[in-house]
Amino acid sequence: MSGFWSVLADAIGLVLVWDPDLVEIIGLSLRVTLTAVAVACVIGLPLGAAAGAFRFPGRTVLVVLLNAAMGLPPVVVGLLVYLMLSAAGPLGTLGLLYTPTAMIIAQAVLVTPIVAALTCQVVADLDAEYSEQFASLQVGPVDRIGAYLWDARYTLLTVALAGFGRAVAEVGAVMIVGGNIDHATRVMTTTIALETSKGNLELALALGIILLCMAVIVNALVMSIRASAVRAAYA
Repeated sequence: MSGFWSVLADAIGLVLVWDPDLVEIIGLSLRVTLTAVAVACVIGLPLGAAAGAFRFPGRTVLVVLLNAAMGLPPVVVGLLVYLMLSAAGPLGTLGLLYTPTAMIIAQAVLVTPIVAALTCQVVADLDAEYSEQFASLQVGPVDRIGAYLWDARYTLLTVALAGFGRAVAEVGAVMIVGGNIDHATRVMTTTIALETSKGNLELALALGIILLCMAVIVNALVMSIRASAVRAAYA
């Protein structure tokens, strides 16, 4: 038991002194994750809004695929991205394997279906309420999607935060395509896995504490945004 408390005390000490290695790993994790979530939002928000607002051939299949892709196994996504970026793959000439860009691609593939599927549901609910009004005003498809996205902006922020939470905790896919290279592609989750196997529990636990703090902050932001949305609705 004394060993546990000793490791915990050392881990808290690393966090409090803001250890340089810790800062570098956290910085890369945030850069990779935030970029991946931004890419996922750029693709997923309009895709989900179109699927939620319009009826077209294949829409049901698209919605089913988006919902199914929310549960994509990370290791499978990592393997597919690895095959695409490897020397024998179609994108091998770009030399992206074992770089932060490869990790961003893997995380974006995982998060985009989540953003799109949740956006589809949000916009479908709005469309049931406003579709007749938009039809009577002859609002065009692009303006209609823009209006839905703006009206649901608070809810969609929580969708983006949900995607951030999913991406920042990812380890399998980024380990496969990033390689966990020191000072290059080492992020929080892969470092925790590596340092735990090496017996360096202080650094692993320190990063675990940071991840838990991020989870608390994200949940607090979600609750705050929902409260703001409710106040705005009844203002």
